[in-house]
Amino acid sequence: MTTAKREMVNRLSNYRKVLLKLKALGFQKIFSDNLADALGVTAAQVRKDFSQFGLSGNKKGGYQTCELIEGLDRILGKNREQKIIIVGCGKLGTALMGHNRFVREGIRVAAGFDTDPAIIDPQARVPILDLSELPEFVAREKIMIAIMTVPESAASHVLEILLAADIRGILNFTPGQLKGGERCVIHNVNLSLEIENLFYFAENLEAATAPQPDAHRRG
Repeated sequence: MTTAKREMVNRLSNYRKVLLKLKALGFQKIFSDNLADALGVTAAQVRKDFSQFGLSGNKKGGYQTCELIEGLDRILGKNREQKIIIVGCGKLGTALMGHNRFVREGIRVAAGFDTDPAIIDPQARVPILDLSELPEFVAREKIMIAIMTVPESAASHVLEILLAADIRGILNFTPGQLKGGERCVIHNVNLSLEIENLFYFAENLEAATAPQPDAHRRG
């Protein structure tokens, strides 16, 4: 997925969040200017994004809030249950399995998978199954998305299993940069790198805002 495509999808998701808030406040119609102000983009960008997916309005009447939400739900797959699996049920994987935000966003963790017999628990609230059961489970439950939180040493092997099972999207938390190919989109999340970037920008922000010595003063 190109950077431009990813940015557009992010905007669509943010439009939807704003629209849900406005609907709760009683807004039946909305204008591109309103969404543009909320997201910090231009009204022309809003209209361009909507027109690409056939979401129409008019200058005088604006957009129907409910129709826009329904259209965005269809585009983003929110009009059906979104099921995912988590591969690697250590500390991070377990934390993600209990993440309340998934439920609020209509996402259900259907199962976790691991190779450690001490972790496997088919009777848990979110069942944790042996990795060998993944292909059959994915086919039966029609799973398209997986989250990987396995050790880096196991990443390539797990990726092969996911690709063979026809998983279409992977959120990868292992340190390595994985590539999916034509039938699978992979988003690599390197937490260590992100933290390093934050330290860099935080330190440089501090340097940029520090008082500068008086150039005219002589020691």
